Amino acid sequence: MNHLAHLFLAQPTTPSRVGNLLGDFARGVDTEALSAPVRHGLQNHWTVDAYTDQHPEVRASKALFSSRRRRFAGIALDVLYDHFLIRHWATFAAVDFDAFVAGAYADLEAGEHLMPSHMATVVGRMIRHDWFDAYRDLEQVGFALDRIAGRIRFANRFDGVIEEIRAHDEELERHFLEFMPELIAHVQSRQTETPIESTAGEPWHWIRYTADDSQS
Repeated sequence: MNHLAHLFLAQPTTPSRVGNLLGDFARGVDTEALSAPVRHGLQNHWTVDAYTDQHPEVRASKALFSSRRRRFAGIALDVLYDHFLIRHWATFAAVDFDAFVAGAYADLEAGEHLMPSHMATVVGRMIRHDWFDAYRDLEQVGFALDRIAGRIRFANRFDGVIEEIRAHDEELERHFLEFMPELIAHVQSRQTETPIESTAGEPWHWIRYTADDSQS
């Protein structure tokens, strides 16, 4: 999963949001030196990634890509699933998308001192260029994936992957919609982080879908 999904599955606090993004920047980080809330957020990131990698709907999504690009299908799905989460935001979120993003950006800015320097640079760029707003548009997803292809340090044929995404959009979306509720339920059941309660005493109050729904 990519940055938006990790933030969505984090607790709505600065340490949690920093920790949940730290998983993509943790190489060389002394995790034992992290504060407990940041470390638990990092562990939640790992929980999400481990579950995602083995899920049959994700594997079925990867199988839709051609042999030319299948090696990088996981990268493509990371960004595409953020797009699908935005596309179906009202299904999964009980808060307005723009308000959620504004809060997440504010927490990340407040937590810059908790980040390794490379992460702080990337997060600053994310906020400055408002990546999550760009991910609303499938064409912008294609541009983002082409930029990623250009940063890969060896020859590859990953560029232009948006052509395959367009061709399989409905199937990829269907796999996402089967997968996402199960991911949410898994994260909620694991409780790697202590759920934050709302003023009404309801944990996970920013997520519309709950673990209980997986039983219905």
